[in-house]
Amino acid sequence: MTSNHFDLVVIGGGPAGYAAALTAAAADLTVALVERDRLGGTCLHRGCIPAKELLETAAVHRTVSQAGEFGIITEAPIVDFSTAQDRKQAVIDRLFKGVTNLVGSKDIDLFSGTGRIGNDRKVTVQLDDGTEQVLSGDFVVLAAGSQARTLTGFEIDGNTVLSSDELLSLRTLPTSAAIIGGGAIGCEFASMLADLGTQITILETVERLIPGADADIAHALERSFKKRGIKTITGVTADGHSPQPGGTIVQLNDGTEIEVEKVVVCVGRRPYTDHLELSETSIELDEHGFVNVDEFCRTNVDGVYAVGDLIATPQLAHIGFAEAMLVVSDILGEQRTPINYSQIPWAIYCHPEVAYAGLTEEEAVEVGYEVAVAQHRFAGNPRALIHNQTEGMVKIVAERRPNGTAGKLLGVHLIGSWATEQLSQGYLAINWGVGIDEIAEFIQPHPTLSELFGEAVLELAGRTLHG
Repeated sequence: MTSNHFDLVVIGGGPAGYAAALTAAAADLTVALVERDRLGGTCLHRGCIPAKELLETAAVHRTVSQAGEFGIITEAPIVDFSTAQDRKQAVIDRLFKGVTNLVGSKDIDLFSGTGRIGNDRKVTVQLDDGTEQVLSGDFVVLAAGSQARTLTGFEIDGNTVLSSDELLSLRTLPTSAAIIGGGAIGCEFASMLADLGTQITILETVERLIPGADADIAHALERSFKKRGIKTITGVTADGHSPQPGGTIVQLNDGTEIEVEKVVVCVGRRPYTDHLELSETSIELDEHGFVNVDEFCRTNVDGVYAVGDLIATPQLAHIGFAEAMLVVSDILGEQRTPINYSQIPWAIYCHPEVAYAGLTEEEAVEVGYEVAVAQHRFAGNPRALIHNQTEGMVKIVAERRPNGTAGKLLGVHLIGSWATEQLSQGYLAINWGVGIDEIAEFIQPHPTLSELFGEAVLELAGRTLHG
């Protein structure tokens, strides 16, 4: 075994890990990056990128199916899911090549193998060739990512019961499927499969879809899904299933049984700390297995940080990027404001899309605000009408001043076509602490979907134009 010392050793090459490595290298730190699989992590290879690629396939199918409404006469589209998977892989391969070349172009030593942390910030790497190498760092960043959770009674078999990994690798579409979990991942998969012809039933333990979203947005999504034939059953738990020829029967706690070809388990992800051997260190974990960190992602061990899916923050790639940059700034002694997780942007790519930032109406009331609320619907927006995408709305939550007028912007919530691309101005306004009167002075280009946000703001400012 040989020993190498670096300013920074990063374990994990997913979004948080490679972002930490690249940011540190740009600051002229010597960096070692350890990755046991492929650079890009779950997000690139088995998560957000392949999921969004297949959702785009679903969107194209939906567009072609509706082409006759625009005077474009086509035959009924036929889904070749194997070709869609090939295109998905081509996108992944291109992005993988890009991030690999980017890391390779920087002064970063890449170690292909499994890393585990010991005492004194020493990292032992079991290399792919079977040998071991010991690295040491002035600082260590743990960014090992996560893996899909399972449910008792629904062990993943890759055939009848699937996690996101198996679903995103299917070569043929199932005729029917039960999606266990109505959060972001479950809704994206349900939307994609339904658009491509699979009969879908969503099973969710709480009383509405996307528990973190504003109630009005969640209910609007459920109504939209119902129109498309997606069945949603909330307030239930799946107790088990009984395999049958060609599928299985899912048993719910209320006695209901649902017969489907596939079951897709979408109940979140757990931190992938197994191979890190943290039990051999003094690094503290919480009751759910996440690494405990402070507001700057520092663990209780001096010089050791944890970021991304290893810590109990939103499991989003852009949050991993932000945490990585925060950590490197802290290492460099720069002054940085900790991440305000209550104001981060959320984007869900189902149809219709959902996006939000800041407080929901319920949350704002719970923390003590008097609120002013405005909603503006897609149905009256010219661009939405042109696109034939009139289902959706923008909801704005603001502080109500003692005189009854709207003050500080608290939350922006959208559902509808391209909602994920419309969120930015609302997100920026929330984080800059801008008031409704100031935002009302913004000029929205016409005709655009962004006018929906502008119209909702104008309504709160008492100057509505088309409301």
